[in-house]
Amino acid sequence: MLFYRYSVILVDYKFSYTLKMNSITESTTIPDLLRNVVGYVHDENTSFLLHKVKENWVEISYKHVLDTADAISSYFLEMGITKGDRLALIIENSVDWVYYDQGLQQIGGVNVSIYPTLSESEIEYILNDSGARTLLAGSPFLFRKILKVANNCPNLQRIIPVFDDYQKYLPDTELNAGVISLKNLIEEGKKTIDRYKKNIEIAREAILPSDLTSLIYTSGTTGTPKGVMLTHSNFVQNVKVCLEQIPVINKDDLFLSFLPLSHVFERTATYHVCCAVGSKIAFAQSLELLAKNMAEVKPTVMSCVPRLLERIHDKAMKNGTSAGGIKAKIFLWAIETGKEFREVHEAGKQASLILGIKKSIAEKLVFSKIKEKTGGRLKFMLSGGAALPKNVGEFFGNLGIKVLEGFGLTETSPVMSVTEYHRQVYGTVGRIIPGIEVAIQDVESKNIITIQTHESFDENFECAEGEIIVRGHCVMKGYWNKPLETAEVIDKEGWFHTGDVGRYYKGNLQITDRIKNMLVNAYGKNIYPTPVENTYLKSPKIEQIFLIGDKREYVTAIVIPSKEVLQETFNLNEEFFQEQDSFIRDQKILDWLNADIRKYSSELAKFERLKSFLVKRNPFSIEEGEITPTMKAKRKVIENKYSEDISDMYLQETEAD
Repeated sequence: MLFYRYSVILVDYKFSYTLKMNSITESTTIPDLLRNVVGYVHDENTSFLLHKVKENWVEISYKHVLDTADAISSYFLEMGITKGDRLALIIENSVDWVYYDQGLQQIGGVNVSIYPTLSESEIEYILNDSGARTLLAGSPFLFRKILKVANNCPNLQRIIPVFDDYQKYLPDTELNAGVISLKNLIEEGKKTIDRYKKNIEIAREAILPSDLTSLIYTSGTTGTPKGVMLTHSNFVQNVKVCLEQIPVINKDDLFLSFLPLSHVFERTATYHVCCAVGSKIAFAQSLELLAKNMAEVKPTVMSCVPRLLERIHDKAMKNGTSAGGIKAKIFLWAIETGKEFREVHEAGKQASLILGIKKSIAEKLVFSKIKEKTGGRLKFMLSGGAALPKNVGEFFGNLGIKVLEGFGLTETSPVMSVTEYHRQVYGTVGRIIPGIEVAIQDVESKNIITIQTHESFDENFECAEGEIIVRGHCVMKGYWNKPLETAEVIDKEGWFHTGDVGRYYKGNLQITDRIKNMLVNAYGKNIYPTPVENTYLKSPKIEQIFLIGDKREYVTAIVIPSKEVLQETFNLNEEFFQEQDSFIRDQKILDWLNADIRKYSSELAKFERLKSFLVKRNPFSIEEGEITPTMKAKRKVIENKYSEDISDMYLQETEAD
């Protein structure tokens, strides 16, 4: 135990020294971060980015990034881009995303990131609402999407494909916007750098922390997407205080990036953090190749979403127990040993000699093999975007893999709270970050139950649940072009109303659900779907679940089974998943799922338990408009789309009664 504390102190000291040399102040802006790293932390020839080209990982230096950014800035200045102009991009995570962002940021441009999965009409809306003057296109598929709506976007002056053979995709009709490949744009920019070098420096120095740096459009589970206005100060202060709360991140770390940079979580937790401290970023090729990439680059830190961790958990449990016999017994013994060791450690006690020996054996026989698949060097993973089921967090803790949870919204830059590295309370999203206030407000009376800050932290504090509201440096400037909508969520006292329900538990923030998600059954009982859904998601048979029951006598659900497990259990081919009927009616499959539904129902209150369910053949999808790009279910869309089947399900249950 003494060694653990000592090692943390060493890490803290190392990080404090880095911050002293590369301090983040009230006046620091986004373009300052990377240049401060080059000035104080790394030589300009040090590797910053890694990406895979064919079969090899190629390293890109800070110098190359900054020189390329200067060329892009020079081109933009030549075409008349000025401070405050919006410059859009629709592209997967890549070095080109970084070049473009750095190029526009240092001349005061505003990054308008568009999710690659959005429809043509949504892309058109965002381009017109933001008034974007340029648009970076990341692939031929996305380029063709843009071409269909480009002439409906009068402000759009340049479309910039990242590939060279874009001419073959151009339409027969004339485009209002010019088209130039990113490669040619950079070459053109290099020709004018001497002329604009001083202008770039002047523009960079003229940026204020209060200036707009990004418009990130909310997913929109209901209504029209809104452009969240985030400032340089929003992002920079968020990074600064998160680094204070997780002081083990340093210049020697390697982050593997796979969550979309068009989303605020990856933007802050990976990209901006690395720009601030000098950590490297490796861009994963795809979600499908993520496991392979982890083994190749051996990351030390990675941001992720709960669903990825759930899949790793499910696969590890299946691999460890499916063979049965002695192998399964060893696996389960190791997990139990890890749990015992973790609980002793979390209680601040010293593990006994025997427990220490057992833990070493478990590490060698089981844990090390699982860790090898992550590259074997992970300090921790940071989970965000949704609630991480408590049992999944504990599972990783049992293995000795630390998973920190954070909470926030696009409107809060995003982090409001994050787990402290040395103090973990599973099922919570950590301690409030420095410099902000987070209150719990009674949903009905609107009275504030409690206001908590970083400084007021008490590891024994608990309170009743209510809406989570926040004020401080993380809160957005407002919604672009939407003053009324802004006034609806930021009250006169400066509190931003998150729409999330939660409470404090052991001093940490704990999320219950979204207010809009709350179901009120026919008897007036309030039911928050997320905890109920997470209970059923413990089953390895279930991939997704959508709870139904608002204004109804009892709760039902649409259940999507794990395709892999379903195929293996019933020997199904791909044709089964391509059948026209959206739902599976096979009684054997229904009974198979019902066994786990009944098993996990025992953990819930009677009014929360499923009385019936539909089994959907394929997952909810972004393309079908059923979920948002951040994987949140669009409740009204789903209920309307499958209303007949839902009504039939309730009718059959009524007749059976």
